[in-house]
Amino acid sequence: MVTMSDDDRLAIVTVTYNSGRYLDDFLASTRQASASDVPVVVVDNGSSDERSLRDVAARYGARFVPMGRNAGYGAAVNRAVAELAVRPDWVLVSNPDVVLSAGSLDRLRATAEEDSDTGSVGPAVIETDGSIYPSARRIPSLRTGLGHALFANLWPDNPWTKLYHADDRPQVRRSVGWLSGACLLVRGDVFTRLGGFDERYFMYFEDVDLGWRIGRAGLANVYDPAISVVHVGAHATNDSSREMRRAHHRSAYLFLSTRYHGWHLLPLRLVLRAGLTLRSMLPSRGL
Repeated sequence: MVTMSDDDRLAIVTVTYNSGRYLDDFLASTRQASASDVPVVVVDNGSSDERSLRDVAARYGARFVPMGRNAGYGAAVNRAVAELAVRPDWVLVSNPDVVLSAGSLDRLRATAEEDSDTGSVGPAVIETDGSIYPSARRIPSLRTGLGHALFANLWPDNPWTKLYHADDRPQVRRSVGWLSGACLLVRGDVFTRLGGFDERYFMYFEDVDLGWRIGRAGLANVYDPAISVVHVGAHATNDSSREMRRAHHRSAYLFLSTRYHGWHLLPLRLVLRAGLTLRSMLPSRGL
């Protein structure tokens, strides 16, 4: 078990899967992210480089927990949080291919604690080319999901795909539908009460689902672009594999069918499933 730091009750969790080229920089950045000594838990999803990852974690005083298999992102995050001896007030969930900026964790917490109705806070995620990754988005509707599933390959610039992928509102602090799990500060008691990430999502949409459930609980998901982190890895876009696309489409269907489960929507769900299944079989430039 991992004990809390000082009186701050903050914790950082990350999940590795063959992430050796990133973990060192991520863990180094956690030391500058807060004025407090914040505990870090690294859960590994069956990496081939597990031994080297374990050594890197030890060098930074992080707890390393092997899953022994690839259990999926959400399940691994849940395991990491369970490894904490005391429930923290706030948990930073981050990918290991992120570099946290100086003071970013303390600033995220300050934003979160301005309003007791805040359930999670996310920073701006900056790519290495300086562009801003759309990490704060609307909850996708069944109409948006259908349009994207049916037309993304044939008509890439269709309005449903544009709406599905991006949130083009100004870069100001605001409440959003969901925040990317690439870097997300979530209230510890809320995460526990909601049961953490839904482990039915092996990869993709676990963050959409969590944001939706936080909203349903009457709490806000707050995007604060005045705080930023750098994403140094590669998002699954143009060169996404067929396996990754299939996982994405399965998760998309799971989320939308869970949210829109009424019997009268069955025909639309069937069309959605057919569209997503067809897209997973075709060459694609993205998700």
